[in-house]
Amino acid sequence: MPRFVPPLLAFLVVALLGGLLLRPAPQAAATSSLIGQAAPDFTLKTLDGQTVQLSKLRGQPVVLNFWASWCGPCKEEAPLFHELSTRQGAQGFKVVGVLFQETNEANARQFIAQHGLNYANAQDKSADTAIAYGIAGIPDTFFIDRAGKVQHFDRGGLDRERLNVGLEKLGLPKL
Repeated sequence: MPRFVPPLLAFLVVALLGGLLLRPAPQAAATSSLIGQAAPDFTLKTLDGQTVQLSKLRGQPVVLNFWASWCGPCKEEAPLFHELSTRQGAQGFKVVGVLFQETNEANARQFIAQHGLNYANAQDKSADTAIAYGIAGIPDTFFIDRAGKVQHFDRGGLDRERLNVGLEKLGLPKL
């Protein structure tokens, strides 16, 4: 057996194992025990000092997004939320952002301005809302129907296709 065969075989085995370990894990379907249930009500103050109360939005679909300025996937999905926010009034739905473990209000304001997010962004300083929704990481997005029930949930940064799945569950046109 030539001398280069054992090192070549070792290299191939290491390369194969390395490739398997570095391959991204398949995206598991996001689940929430809230699907089909009434969305937990909350009353929070927005960064603008206004009050947003989920139960007062009953009668219109709500896209509820938990996010923070330091979150990489939140930055990636922000252009979609900007585009979605431009349609909210005309199509009869609301987008609401909830800041999750946001440590710097100025950073959140800068993020909102930079991405043109034209919807209520509320502070969850006590984390009671995040706890009620079972938030463990961000971004998490809930799609709430006109009756106030959670129809869909998505974990992680949304892309257009995944956002459209949630919008369709609410009977809204695709983005």
